[in-house]
Amino acid sequence: MIHFAPVMLFFPLLGFLVLVTFGRRMGEKASGTIATVAIGLSFVAALITFLGLLGQSNREVTENLYTWIPVGSLHVNIALLVDPLSITMCLFVTFISALIHLYSTGYMHGERDATKFFVYLNLFVFSMLVLVLGNNLLLTFVGWEGVGVCSYWLVSYYFDKDAAASAGKKAFIYNRVGDVGLLLAMFLIFDKTGTLNYLDIFGHLGSFTTLAATMAVLALMLAAAGKSAQIPLFNWLPDAMEGPTPVSALIHAATMVTAGVYLLCRMNPLLSLSPDGRVVIAIIGGATAFVAATIGTSQRDIKKVLAFSTVSQIGFMVLAVGTGAYVAAIFLMICHAFYKALLFLGSGSVIHGLHGEQDIDRMGALRKFMPITFATFLIGWLAIAGVPPFASFWSKGDVLDSVYRHYPALWVLGIITAILTAYYMSRLFFLVFTGKARFDEPAADGRPAIHDPHESPKVMTIPLVVLAVGTLLVAGIDLPWMHAHTLKAFLEPVFTTNLYDPNESSGLQIILAAVDAIMAVIGIAVAWVAWRNGPDRPKLEPKFLANVWYWDNFYDAIIGRPGQRLAQEAARADVAVIDGAVMGAAAVVTKRAQALRRIQTGQVRHYALFIAAGLVAILVFLLVKAFHP
Repeated sequence: MIHFAPVMLFFPLLGFLVLVTFGRRMGEKASGTIATVAIGLSFVAALITFLGLLGQSNREVTENLYTWIPVGSLHVNIALLVDPLSITMCLFVTFISALIHLYSTGYMHGERDATKFFVYLNLFVFSMLVLVLGNNLLLTFVGWEGVGVCSYWLVSYYFDKDAAASAGKKAFIYNRVGDVGLLLAMFLIFDKTGTLNYLDIFGHLGSFTTLAATMAVLALMLAAAGKSAQIPLFNWLPDAMEGPTPVSALIHAATMVTAGVYLLCRMNPLLSLSPDGRVVIAIIGGATAFVAATIGTSQRDIKKVLAFSTVSQIGFMVLAVGTGAYVAAIFLMICHAFYKALLFLGSGSVIHGLHGEQDIDRMGALRKFMPITFATFLIGWLAIAGVPPFASFWSKGDVLDSVYRHYPALWVLGIITAILTAYYMSRLFFLVFTGKARFDEPAADGRPAIHDPHESPKVMTIPLVVLAVGTLLVAGIDLPWMHAHTLKAFLEPVFTTNLYDPNESSGLQIILAAVDAIMAVIGIAVAWVAWRNGPDRPKLEPKFLANVWYWDNFYDAIIGRPGQRLAQEAARADVAVIDGAVMGAAAVVTKRAQALRRIQTGQVRHYALFIAAGLVAILVFLLVKAFHP
C-alpha cells in the first residue's frame, strides 16, 4: 500500500487536466463535482498510504518515478519521500481541501467563471502535495512556486476589482522576495553537500561550518517568512482576503501558509547546527504572533480579523520551531487547519447569508437566523481562544511550555499574545452573533439595510458540521498523557529534537496549563464586557492598529516612493542618454543620407554626365602616370 503514494498526486492533476480541457462544456455543477471528487480520492489515497506506512518497520520510503536532471554532479529525480512528516501533511491537506471544494460548490454557485475557479483549486492542491512529498529541495521548489502562482490567480479572481488585482500582485511580489531566500539556501546547501536530496543532505551535515549553517538557516527563514506571512513579509496575507472566501480557507488552513513551517521542520537537522539561527527564528515567530494579534483587535472586516489570526497562529508555529519543538509546531498546524477552516467557512456562511456584507459592525444577533453557522462557529471560537479542553489549549500549550524552558521573555510575549487571541476572537464572535441586530439599518456610508439574513444551503453547512466535529476531536491526537502512542511517537523519528523533557515535573506542567487557561478566560471576559452590547468602543480600536501598525505606509515610504522616484529618474535617463544616443545615431545617418540624395536625382542625363566625368578623370590619371612614371 505504500506504493500508492503517487496516486495522491494523480487525482488532483487529473482533475485539473479534465477541467482545463472540458470544464466550460461541462458547466459549473459538473466541474465542481469533478474537482471535489478528485480531492476526495486523493484523501483516500493518502489514507491508504498512511496505513501502509504504519505497517513498515522503516517508515522512510522513497518512491523514484524517473530521472529529471542528470547534469554533471547534479542529479535530481522526480521522487517522493513518504515518511511520518509528509504523510501527516498529506492527510490534513487533502481532507480539509476536499471539504473546502465541497463548500465551494455552494458558495460559488452562479459566479462568473466558476469552472475556472475549480481548475485553480485542483492545481493548488496538486502543487501543495508536490511541495510536501518531494524528496529533494528542487522538487519542493516546484510545488512552492505552484502554490505561489495559484494563490495569485485565486486572490485576484475578481480581477475587475482594483483591490483584488492589487492584492494578487502584492501576494505574488512578496512571495517572490521569499523565494530568493529559498534559492540562496539551495545554492549554499548544494555547494556544501553536492546534493539537493533531503536524506543525502542530512548525511553530509559535517561539511557545514557554523557560519554556513547559520546563513542557510536564515535563508530558509526568509523563504518561510514570505510563504507563511511572517515579519517582515506578513502583510500580503490580510490583503489576500479579496479573493473568494473558500480561497481564504484553503490558503490559511490547508495549503500555502503552512508551507514555510513545513520547510523549516523538514530541514530540522540543519537547524540543529545553528543555535543563533534558531534564536532568530524564535524571535521572528514570537514578534509576528504578537504584532498580528494586536492588529486583529482593531479590524472590522470579518475575514481580516481571521487573516491576522492566521498570521499570529503561524507565528506560534515558527516560535515552536525556533525552540526545537517541531512536534508541537506540527500539532498546532493540524489543529489550526481544522478550526481555521471552520472559522473561515463559517465567515463565508455569514457573508453569504448577509448578501456580501463583511463589516462586523453591521452584524449582530445572527445566532437567531443562522443556527448551524452559529453552533459550528462557536466551537471554532472556543478552540482558537484556548479554552480547555478545546484544541488550541493543548497545541498552543505545547508550544508555550517549550518556550518557557528556552526563552522566558518570549514566553511572556506568548502569554500576552494568547490573551489577545482570546480577546479579538471573542470580540468577533460577540459582534457577529450576539447583541442587537444592526444589519437591518442603513449604514452611515449609504449601504442599504439587509432584511433577510438566512442560513446557508446544506452543501455549505455539512462541511461546517464535519469540521466542527473534527475540531472537537483533533486535540486527541497528541494529549500530554498519551505522547507514547500518538502524534509525538509517530513523528519522533523525523526530528532530532523533541518537545518534552523527561525531567520536567508534572507540577510545573499543571501550573503552565493553568496559566494558559486563565489567560484565555481573561481575554474572553474583557471582550464580553466591552463588546457584548455592540461595536461602539472606538478607543479600543486605535488607528495605529486598524492601519496595521502603518506597516504598508512604512514600506511605501522607504521602498515604494524611493523606488518610484528612481524609476522616474531612470526613465528620464533612458530618454536623455539611451534614447538620445540611438536617436543621435539615427540623425547622423539621416543627414548623411539627405546629403547623398542630392546626387541621386533619378535623371539619366545626370548619371551619364557623372560617368563621363569619371572616364575623363581616369584618362587624365593614366596620362599623368605614363609621362611621369
